[in-house]
Amino acid sequence: MAASGCLLLLLLPSLVTASHSAPGCKIRITSKGLDLVKQEGLRFVEQELQNITVSDLHGSEGQFQYNISQVKVTDLQLAFSDLNFQPQQHLVFNISNASISLRFRRQLLYWFFYDIGSINASADGVHIYTVLQLAKDEAGRLKISNMTCNASIARMHAGFSGTLRKVYEFLSTFIVTGMRFLLSQQICPSLEHASLVLLNSLLDTVPVRNYVDEHIGIDYSLLRDPSITTDTLELDFKGMFFPRVREDQELENHAVEPVIKETERMVYVAFSEYFFDSAMHSYFQAGVLTIELQGEKVPKDLEVLLRATFFGTIFMLSPSVDAPLRLVLQVSAPPRCTIKPSGTSVSVSAFLNISLVPPDRPPVQLSSMAMETKLSAKVFLQGKALRVQLDLRRYGWGPMGHGRVPPHPTHNCLLLCRFRIYSKQSALESLALFSLQAPLKTLLQLTIMPIINERTKKGVQIPLPEGMDFTREVVTNHAGFLTVGADLHFSKGLREVIEKYRPVPTAAAYSSSQPAEPSLDPSSL
Repeated sequence: MAASGCLLLLLLPSLVTASHSAPGCKIRITSKGLDLVKQEGLRFVEQELQNITVSDLHGSEGQFQYNISQVKVTDLQLAFSDLNFQPQQHLVFNISNASISLRFRRQLLYWFFYDIGSINASADGVHIYTVLQLAKDEAGRLKISNMTCNASIARMHAGFSGTLRKVYEFLSTFIVTGMRFLLSQQICPSLEHASLVLLNSLLDTVPVRNYVDEHIGIDYSLLRDPSITTDTLELDFKGMFFPRVREDQELENHAVEPVIKETERMVYVAFSEYFFDSAMHSYFQAGVLTIELQGEKVPKDLEVLLRATFFGTIFMLSPSVDAPLRLVLQVSAPPRCTIKPSGTSVSVSAFLNISLVPPDRPPVQLSSMAMETKLSAKVFLQGKALRVQLDLRRYGWGPMGHGRVPPHPTHNCLLLCRFRIYSKQSALESLALFSLQAPLKTLLQLTIMPIINERTKKGVQIPLPEGMDFTREVVTNHAGFLTVGADLHFSKGLREVIEKYRPVPTAAAYSSSQPAEPSLDPSSL
C-alpha cells in the first residue's frame, strides 16, 4: 500500500503536465481592447435592435377594436452601456436607461367610427442585461456557447393623430401596454440570434487549421476554454505547424510556456520557441530545406576560388576541367530556435556538396563538407502576418548595443551570428577548407538568405477575426518566448464582415419574411 502511494506521488507531476498542454501561441486581450470592442459592438447592437420584428397586435375592449401592424424602430438612444469581463468564462454587456422610438400602423373601430393612420411611440427606461459565455467548440474554435438575457421597459408613451384622436386617446392604455409587452419580449431573442448566430459566424473567420503555403499548415486550435479575469481574457492556442504531406503528425512541446504580464496595450500575442521549431521541423519533414546552385547561378568569384581550392582534384579529371560547378546545400536536421532577452537565433546544421557536372556524364564530387551556423532572426508584424527574416550578419542596436539601424523600429535586441565549416572526411581537409569559410558565408548571405527570406515572405496569419488589425506593435523578447504588444482597430465593421459570409436567402424565404399588408376592411376587425 505504501509502495503504491509513493508511486502515485512520483507520477503526479507527469499527470499534471499531461493534463495541461503548454500553448505554442497565447493571446491576451486587456480591458483597453475590450473598450474598443464595446464601441464596435454597440453599433452592431443598435443595428440589430433597429431590425426587431414585432408581431401584429389586435384585440378589443367593449366596443373598441384595434389592429396594430408594420411596427418599425425609427430611433435608438443607447447612451449608457458597458462591457466587462466576468470570471471565469463570461462577458457582461449592460445597457441602461435607453430609449427606443417606434412607428406603427393602426386600424381602430369604435362603435361605428373607423379610423386608420400611424402612431409614434417611445419606450423609455429600457434596460438590457446580457451575459455571454465563451468556450471552445469541438474543432478548437472560440465560440459563444451560451447567452442569458434580461430586458425590461420602464414606461412607454404613444402619440395619436387623426380625426378620432380625442375620442380614443383614453383607450390607448390597451395599445401601449400590449406594445410594451411585445417589444420587451423581442429584444432578447434578437440579441440571442445576433450572438449565437451572427457573432459566431464572425468568429468562424478566425483561422484554426489552415495552410500557410504549398508545404506546411498551421494549427491554431484552442487547447482549453478561455480564461477570464476581471481585467483580461487569455486564449491558449496549440500554435503548431505541420507538413502537408503528413498532416496528422504531432510534435511534442517541451518549450517554456509563454507568460504574459503586461496590460498596457489592447492585445498581446506570445509565441514560444515551440511555435518556430514546429515550423522549421515541418519544412524539414516536407523535404524543402535544400537549395541547389549550378552553372551561372554560382557567383563568379566563388567559382574561381572553388576551382583554385580543388585544382588538384579537377586537374586529375582533365576531360571535365571546363564542366560547370554544382553546389547543393541540404539541411541535415530540423533547425532549432532560441529566444533570449538579447535576441532570437536559429541554429542550422547542413551539408554542402560541391561537384562538377560534365555533360552527359555522372556528377563528380569534389568535396562534401558540414556546415554549422547560427542565424539571427528578426521577428516582426506586417498587417496580421507574423514574419521572420533571417540574417548572417552580426550587429547590435538599441539598449543592448550600438551599430546598424534595425530593419524594424520596434525590435530592440542584440543579434549574434556564427558560421563554421569542416570536412566530413578528415581534420586535415578541414584545415584546407578554412580559406573557404568567409566566401561561403558571403554566398549564404548574398545568395541563399534572399531565397529563404523570399519563401517565407508571406508570413503566417495571427488568429484574429477578419476586419480586426494591429497598430503600433512592439516585439519584446523574453527567456524562451517573445511577445507582440499592439493596439487594435477595426478596418471593417462587424456588420460588414457578417454580411460578407451570410448565406444569400432564397426568393421564397425572402417573400415569406415580408410583413403582411394590413386589411382595410373594417369587417376584418
